[in-house]
Amino acid sequence: MSEIKTTAPLDLLDERLRHGGGRREVVRALWERLRAGDVGPLPIIAGLAVIWTVFQILNPVFLSSANLVNLLMESVAVGVIALGVVCVLLVGQIDLSVGSVSGLSAALTAVTFVNSGWPLPLSLAAAIGAGAAIGWLYAQLVTRLGVPSFVATLAGLLSFLGVQLYLLGSTGAINLPYESGLVHFAQLAFVPVWLSYVLVVAAAVTLFCTGSALARTRRAAGLSARSGAVLALRSALVLAGGGFAVWYLNQGRGVGWMFVAFVALVLVLNYALTRTGWGRSVFAVGGNAEAARRAGINVRRTYTSVFMLCSSLAALGGVLAASRLAAANQASGAGDVNLNAIAAAVIGGTSLFGGRGSAFSALLGILVIQSISSGLTLLDLDSSFRFIVTGLVLALAVALDSAARRSRAAHGRA
Repeated sequence: MSEIKTTAPLDLLDERLRHGGGRREVVRALWERLRAGDVGPLPIIAGLAVIWTVFQILNPVFLSSANLVNLLMESVAVGVIALGVVCVLLVGQIDLSVGSVSGLSAALTAVTFVNSGWPLPLSLAAAIGAGAAIGWLYAQLVTRLGVPSFVATLAGLLSFLGVQLYLLGSTGAINLPYESGLVHFAQLAFVPVWLSYVLVVAAAVTLFCTGSALARTRRAAGLSARSGAVLALRSALVLAGGGFAVWYLNQGRGVGWMFVAFVALVLVLNYALTRTGWGRSVFAVGGNAEAARRAGINVRRTYTSVFMLCSSLAALGGVLAASRLAAANQASGAGDVNLNAIAAAVIGGTSLFGGRGSAFSALLGILVIQSISSGLTLLDLDSSFRFIVTGLVLALAVALDSAARRSRAAHGRA
């Protein structure tokens, strides 16, 4: 008897998972994914388009290159903090002290760099190292003593705010010198025009090369993979979209190095979450910590790494905020920094229930929040409207996440 051979990839042996190559079949498969709650970043991208359209109609200055350059630069500090919050949310925990940790790191940088005369690299290392130590402390409280992360980080919020005020002393503020590299990087450093286009081309080529390498690896393992045409189309869209964005921003001051550094951090974290064993451990622990432990994953080590990463990024965000302001004061990390960082991660698509989200959530979420803030400022409306609108968007994002989670459970994809 001759053996019946199949050419279908191993992950598509179930005929219910396969669809034809026709356009109608592709649309039907996409619709089935949306019905099952696998909506990806589509809601936040649609929401961002609506926000930008409404504010542009109300004030034609909103989408001007000058305002967009300022909007992107103002997004970076809280965006970096939100990047760490994404990691903590992915394992189903929370860090309520990121604002206080950012304020403490700003004060520590100012005290050591300005008052004590330390070299700038040493001051930065001390600030970020302090953030990492705080994250390690949280992890010990959570994993060894069983303290809920909500309580542990709430205590940290109050304690580190007190340490920040103590470091700043009676003056309550320390100015950073304008001629320092830190302030120059945050306020005046922009990518040369020619180099900005080179970066876009490099990003498109890198996307195609990494996608092709991944496709070859999957095919070698007998799994389904994107075709070369799809990979080329994706890179072409990045090239066209990125090229237009860079051209438009260059009509103003251009692309700030600080924003480029933020995007680079997002890409690095996305690679770590999607292509490394550590990233798979984070998603596994966030999905079901007990199942992850039974599968051999060191849950305690995963929690520790995530809390340390979150606090370190909060410290880095605090330093960038102080650099943007050219000062560290009692208001550093206070106000709405904490809420905006957590809201950005959730609005961007990171699930509060753990196990779902991506590094791009921080980028998309902070763009939404900063767009609302910039638009309302141009309309000469006070902060009360900004809090109201941001709160409504946050409630909508959580409602969508809850609905998508129920839909995934109903379709057996939870």
